[in-house]
Amino acid sequence: MSDIRRTVLWVVFSLSLVMLFDGWNKHNGRPSLFAQPPAVTAPASVGNGTAALPTPVVSANGAPAASSALTPDASAPDGVSEKIEITTDLVKATVDTAGGTLVRLELLGQPDLIDRSKNMVLFDRSAERLYNAQTGLVGAGGGAALPNHLTAMRVEPGPTSLQEGVNELKVRLVSEADGITWAKTYTFRRGDYVIGLQQEVSNQSGADINPQLYFQLLRDGNPPPGESMFYFTFTGPALYTDASHFKKVEFKDIAKRGTGEKPDHDTTADNGWVAVVQHYFASAWLLGAEPNEKRPREFYTKKVAENQYAIGMVVPLGTVAAGASVTSQARLFAGPQEEYKLEKLATGLELVKDYGILAILSKPLFWLLTQLHKFLGNWGWAIVALVVLLKAAFYWLNANAYSSMAKMKAVSPRIMEMRERLKDNPQQMQQEMMRIYREEKVNPVGGCLPMVVQMPFFIALYWVLLSSVEMRGAPWLGWIHDLSAPDPFYILPLLMTATSLLQTLLNPTPPDPVQAKMMWIMPLVFSVMFFFFPAGLVLYWLSNNILSIAQQYFINKRLGVLK
Repeated sequence: MSDIRRTVLWVVFSLSLVMLFDGWNKHNGRPSLFAQPPAVTAPASVGNGTAALPTPVVSANGAPAASSALTPDASAPDGVSEKIEITTDLVKATVDTAGGTLVRLELLGQPDLIDRSKNMVLFDRSAERLYNAQTGLVGAGGGAALPNHLTAMRVEPGPTSLQEGVNELKVRLVSEADGITWAKTYTFRRGDYVIGLQQEVSNQSGADINPQLYFQLLRDGNPPPGESMFYFTFTGPALYTDASHFKKVEFKDIAKRGTGEKPDHDTTADNGWVAVVQHYFASAWLLGAEPNEKRPREFYTKKVAENQYAIGMVVPLGTVAAGASVTSQARLFAGPQEEYKLEKLATGLELVKDYGILAILSKPLFWLLTQLHKFLGNWGWAIVALVVLLKAAFYWLNANAYSSMAKMKAVSPRIMEMRERLKDNPQQMQQEMMRIYREEKVNPVGGCLPMVVQMPFFIALYWVLLSSVEMRGAPWLGWIHDLSAPDPFYILPLLMTATSLLQTLLNPTPPDPVQAKMMWIMPLVFSVMFFFFPAGLVLYWLSNNILSIAQQYFINKRLGVLK
């Protein structure tokens, strides 16, 4: 193997170890190697011209308590709230009558990452986790207190379970105090992770009011339980506007933002949405009953308490005269990141599915993977078929690379003998090495450049498999019942380790004994991570290894390197 190729491999190996360690730090809540530790600051204001939102204070048992900045609604019994459980074919939701907040959302049929016998819980309010969807009213420029996400509401009579043959379920909550009636109607639909929300404000107070609606997602800053320490996926707030497109907001960036400091994202627009993203799942507030409603709104992110963060948007409802009322429509998506369904809900919403920096390659690869799945009916075989197609597309490029490596392997004994003979004369050694390369028509970088060209495609496919929720619970064959979970018997990682070592055997041997040993150690080091990787990712690497070995073996055989 040429010195140049070894250098490239060492650089890739070193950077991989650094990024792995950095991802492990982030996963465990430690500061990144590439960023300063976050500073603890006071919460930022919501935005220009908007009254600060009431800050939820969570008590030790996870229930909301009134903030000192908020005077509880006069109609609210002290500390009393009722939990309403709503069940459809896809979700089991819990709505708290304190503000009509969605405090728990269990995704039926989506297995929990730690205990596969249980369902995935997205929203939660417990001693361990905090993740809620809240709405409420604030007055423009101050004014009288309006009902918010802590105000006591009553539930109007009606079913709370989606019955057989019924496609829609409505749950209505109402608050009445000081002449202001605020009603929230949640609409759950069969086969849909989108929850409709209609809010009505009726003004019987005798004076004009200027209410603004806020839509807020409140979450702790912890990574989702059960995530691997060997790879990092983004968890945190995100927003989208037509002007700036998709923008992730790190929890640590919110925490270190100074009082009055402008956030590093759009704060006003007449379009867009807010979301909270984690591996495989997301939640997002979308204005309007239909996609992409044009309406002025303000965006904000803030730290509301220790390890509690909020992202939201504020929407003015205009002046509501005495005796008048106003109605607003919105939608809450909360579920798996199914790319093609998200595209139809709002512009840019599919971007919550994290493809990394190679999205331009990942999106067409995912489309091809879905087409193969439609034909084969199995995500595991679709992964194998996609790797086969990629190897076929790069066949001639790989053939040139493996031919160059085979020639290097053929001249390796001469190079090693020459290096030993001229080890005391480095200049002559280099000249003699170049002469051998010219005579044998060997290109020292011929085996490296084709790999560099293909690397973005295989990295993009890696991110497709890592981020696609379709892999969750998807079987392949035999003992592989979930391509998003590690192989329970470690058969795939062991096979991948064996094929990596076989590839090393087929490669040219470095003249330096230390480097030669390291070329055998490197596959073992990388293979350790794959014992904890999802089975779908390991299947992808294993398939690529097997095809690479087959092509390299036949080229070596044809060139007489193998006897």
